[in-house]
Amino acid sequence: MTQTVHKAVFPVAGMGTRFLPATKANPKEMLPIVDKPLIQYAAEEAIAAGIDELIFVTSSSKRAIEDHFDKNFELESELKMRGKDELLKLVRGVVPPGVSSVYIRQPEALGLGHAVLCAKQVVGDEPFAVILADDMIEGGAQPCMKQMVAVFEKYQCSVLGVEEVPQDQTDKYGIVATKAVQDGLSEIIQIVEKPSPADAPSNQAVVGRYILTPRIFELLENTPRGAGGEIQLTDAISMLLAEENVMAYRFNGVRYDCGSKLGYLIATVEYALRHEELGHDFRAYLENQFCMTPGRRSAGE
Repeated sequence: MTQTVHKAVFPVAGMGTRFLPATKANPKEMLPIVDKPLIQYAAEEAIAAGIDELIFVTSSSKRAIEDHFDKNFELESELKMRGKDELLKLVRGVVPPGVSSVYIRQPEALGLGHAVLCAKQVVGDEPFAVILADDMIEGGAQPCMKQMVAVFEKYQCSVLGVEEVPQDQTDKYGIVATKAVQDGLSEIIQIVEKPSPADAPSNQAVVGRYILTPRIFELLENTPRGAGGEIQLTDAISMLLAEENVMAYRFNGVRYDCGSKLGYLIATVEYALRHEELGHDFRAYLENQFCMTPGRRSAGE
């Protein structure tokens, strides 16, 4: 029987130290890109792919994420009383009907692999997505996760989102070696966590989009601590390669590394330029103040 993906895991327990002091009291996933927080963009991508259960692996300092996806009766009542119907619609649409949210505490900061393992009891024995909100992907006509779900439904195996990175940056990513299946899709034959440029098997980097089979949970339970003393998801996927096919999918879209300050600023500008209400005026401002080339199209357009 053909399986599909109905659940997505969002590891959101990290401390966001690269954005201190902004993240001292506010989760990095709640940092806004124009008028929506990073985590909402990630959730919307999952929902657009047909996923109807959102599983957030959180820490004690991430209550703002739970509050964001919960109902706010006081706010909704106030907006309704004042006749602010459009704003009320926006607030109520954060989580569409038929989509549920689940919150799990990660008791220790033991890495991405451990965060995924924390979701085992909720995911159960079915394939699931993992989405890292730090990696914001503008997929154009078709969101990245929807593209990947289509690949999973055809091949019924784990799928990792990849993109080529400069050779001197391989030590920031999980890097894969592959053999081509078709344009944009390859079978992974090796995966290495953050190899030096001299040792990297390629410059194909795994970014924050995964679809994994439930076998990964048993492998994570037996994965020793790796780089940084953490349980690395990459190490468990490496073991999975000995048992199952794992595909690398070069998605259509533009990735913004919002885990870095520069990537976050670039995403903010690009999304502002595309914003339905603000885009025209913001572009005019940039052209006037910074001599931006008139008519330049932003990345992803």
